[in-house]
Amino acid sequence: MGVEPGKRKEELASIRLGIELGMTLIDTAEMYAGGEAEKIVGEAIGGNRDRIFLVSKVSPGNATRQATIAACERSLRRLKTDRIDLYLLHWRENIPVSETVDGFTALLEATKIRYWGVSNFDLDEMEELSQITGGSAVAANQVMYNLNRRGIEFALLPWCRSRRILTMAYSPLDQGRLARCARLRGLAAAHGATPAQLALAWLLRQNSIVAIPKMSRREHIRANRAAADLSLTADELSHLDLAFSAPTKRIPLEMT
Repeated sequence: MGVEPGKRKEELASIRLGIELGMTLIDTAEMYAGGEAEKIVGEAIGGNRDRIFLVSKVSPGNATRQATIAACERSLRRLKTDRIDLYLLHWRENIPVSETVDGFTALLEATKIRYWGVSNFDLDEMEELSQITGGSAVAANQVMYNLNRRGIEFALLPWCRSRRILTMAYSPLDQGRLARCARLRGLAAAHGATPAQLALAWLLRQNSIVAIPKMSRREHIRANRAAADLSLTADELSHLDLAFSAPTKRIPLEMT
């Protein structure tokens, strides 16, 4: 959102429709459209702030203690709010993660954020994070996860679940591939649904998983909301396991 000014009206309407339909977790980041996405979210939320669970992210280039604090304050201004519910490190680069955690801790103490987490952290990085002073407060890890990309199920997802760390699944439709997937069409049709809705329902049935599909048009909002009402049987889940195999060994975290 925020890349094309001509789409701003539709993007605002989409967010507001999502809120009306009860889709009240909104994920954004300072790097999206150079901050314009946060501005759109802030405008769209309006008087509904207390209904929203707001997620944003600090870019890796701003991940020192002081730069994390400053980046959060800029995001708060763009979002027109006094707090971010969950603040994530977008991905890790060269800055020691201990500095970022120090910044998150300071923001927690200042009540500018309620929780903090990370994104694109594999198991080794999560284990390292847990050993850093203050690192055990990590609340979430946002990673690529969908029917086509199930690698986290072997080790990372069980590790996070055992520690009550939320997994946020980005690209839940595998950048649109699952919406066009022939292997999903028959089962989706049996539910009067689309392949995209079936892929989302597969994710949404799981505990400790939040799916965050991109939704910048109102028809996508309505379709994705309907996915939450789909119920998959044990036989249907077994069918999907055969069509989209679970991992049998640990594989590197996928990001694209």
